[in-house]
Amino acid sequence: MSDTAHLEASAPPNIETIGFDDVISALKAGVRDFARAPGFGLFFAGFYVIMGIVIYLQLDVLDQSYWIIPVALGFPLLAPFLAVGLYEVSRRLEADEPLDWAQVLGVVFNQKDRQFPSIAMVIIMIFMFWVFVAHLVFAIFMGLEPLTNITTNWQDALLNRNGITMLVVGTAVGAVLAFCLFSLTVTSLPLLLDRELDFITAMIYSFQSVLQNLLPMVSWGVIISVLMLIGMLPFFLGLFVVLPILGHATWHLYRRVMSFED
Repeated sequence: MSDTAHLEASAPPNIETIGFDDVISALKAGVRDFARAPGFGLFFAGFYVIMGIVIYLQLDVLDQSYWIIPVALGFPLLAPFLAVGLYEVSRRLEADEPLDWAQVLGVVFNQKDRQFPSIAMVIIMIFMFWVFVAHLVFAIFMGLEPLTNITTNWQDALLNRNGITMLVVGTAVGAVLAFCLFSLTVTSLPLLLDRELDFITAMIYSFQSVLQNLLPMVSWGVIISVLMLIGMLPFFLGLFVVLPILGHATWHLYRRVMSFED
């Protein structure tokens, strides 16, 4: 069986209405998949852990560790694309297909010839825009002088009118960007792995799935954000557990949100 034999050029998906209980069920299914195939979860999570450590050490070596705040908040935004391997593992578990390392990695590698490079560019552009905005908001409200003191004397740097305003504005802007990226990718990435659609169509359906199920999907986004931030402690090592569970759970949530008339 080829790495893409399961793909079907099917009609667009039907968007189903889900509830918070579906979100919890998807999360439980994610835990179950991780327990069934922990090696794959640890392998793919390792890339996140290594990337996070490298970014932090680079910032720390350059004596710019204060930028770990916006980078750490933006870093989880890349998770859906890099978790494509976890989606494939869950798909195989669901379809009762063998978990062969060569085939799973082959599926991940073959995404370069499909729609994933295009949607990856969208993700990277939004991520880089968030890093730029974080720098801009900091400079507007804090100026350049406090930059060298924020990690050693953060109380004086942040606990004033400019600092609090900067935190409020930065959080609001970050939340809007995070919501947009989450809405565009939460079901589009599993959809692109599962079916033959162009990335723009997949993102449109993903955004519509969020709007149709706003409260459950926003709750899922909050769960992702909280668990990812917790997973970054200590020193990103918690991602070894958090990331596989979220990756598998995302696949199961996609299967609940989207159906096909095959």
